[in-house]
Formats: sequence, structure tokens, C-alpha cells
Amino acid sequence: MMKYKVLCLHGSSSTAALLKKELEIWPSNVLEKMDFVFVDAPFPSNTEPDSKFTWYYEDPTKLDSTFSESIAYIEETMVKFGPFDGVVGFSQGATVTATLPGMQAQGVALTKVEGIKFVMLISGAKLGGFRFPAAPKLAQNAFSSRIEIPSRHCFGESDLLRLPAVELMGSFVDPFVIDHSGGHEIPKLDEKGLKVMISFLDKIQETYPTQYS
Repeated sequence: MMKYKVLCLHGSSSTAALLKKELEIWPSNVLEKMDFVFVDAPFPSNTEPDSKFTWYYEDPTKLDSTFSESIAYIEETMVKFGPFDGVVGFSQGATVTATLPGMQAQGVALTKVEGIKFVMLISGAKLGGFRFPAAPKLAQNAFSSRIEIPSRHCFGESDLLRLPAVELMGSFVDPFVIDHSGGHEIPKLDEKGLKVMISFLDKIQETYPTQYS
């Protein structure tokens, strides 16, 4: 069976192991199509520096440097463990993931790896949007044009990043949306969510017929 190789980026103050456990609630007929690779972010969390990690610091004096270092780290990971088909991110990890296709298309990031074919964004936000108006310099033009690769967006009714996630969705040409009844979390895929997910996977095959025939 063909599998999609997917890099997984956890949220702020979290770990690769926690994200792995959270994604295990997805149905087996989805998980069997994915070859997930989980990595810890490169910076210690402000809240739990001994055991949790973060992709960047929102402190304006550290934002540019930490974001750029994380993007370089992600590229090194992709070179080492790739090639990858797509990237999935939760919360801060989704916020970072969303910037990757645009930066790669502009040639300012991920120049050593193949083009990202799809992204799955769970409760993310748009850097440069209303929730995070100060985008890192590297990502300032990440959304200068709408992203055309297949994208799947997931957010909850009581999600603290619901509105930012909806704003982020608008930066993609053809978003597949799972709007669930929970909060800021990775939800189980109910019947409706599973249908969206299967349609999204079909879209990937349709978009790249020679790679995934």
C-alpha cells in the first residue's frame, strides 16, 4: 500500500511523543495511509524548559532568530529523513507548517528538499494575521499569494484559535475543512470528518497523478 510520508510538528510547550499519542485517535484506515515522522522542536519551552519544546518565541527580540533557526532545523530533518510528501502541524506547529509552502515557492526556505505537496493544519494561525500581526522576517511574504497545494484545516467550536484558524484557511485556494464540536485539540474523526479526510486524500492523488497512481 502506498503511504504518504508526513512530517509532524507539535504545538508550543509540547513534544513529538505527545503529538504522536494525540494523532493515534484517528481511524486506522487513515493512519495506515500515513508514514508519520515526529520531531521535537529545537527550543525549550518557556513554561516547562526541562521537558517541553517550542518552535519559536513570540518575544519580538527573539522571534526572527528562533523562527529562522526552526525552519533550518525542519529542512535538515527533511533532508535526513525524507523525502516527505506533506507536513501536519498542531497549534504553533500548524502556524509554522502553514508558512512552509509559500516560503519554499519563493526560494527563501526548504531549498534543499522536494516541494511540499500538501499540509494538514490543526488549530493554527496566520503569521502576519490579526492574532500574530508581527510575522518573522523570513515569513513576511509567505502568504503574498494564496497557497495552491491541497490543504486540510481543522478547528473546534470552542477552539481558542478558531478565528485565527478560519483566517488562515482563507490563505489557501481549496481548503478541506473539519469543523468539530470540541476545543483546542486534535479531535477524533467522526463520520463527517472522516469523509472530509478521505476527500482530501483523493484530492492529493488527483493533484499529483503520476506520483500517487
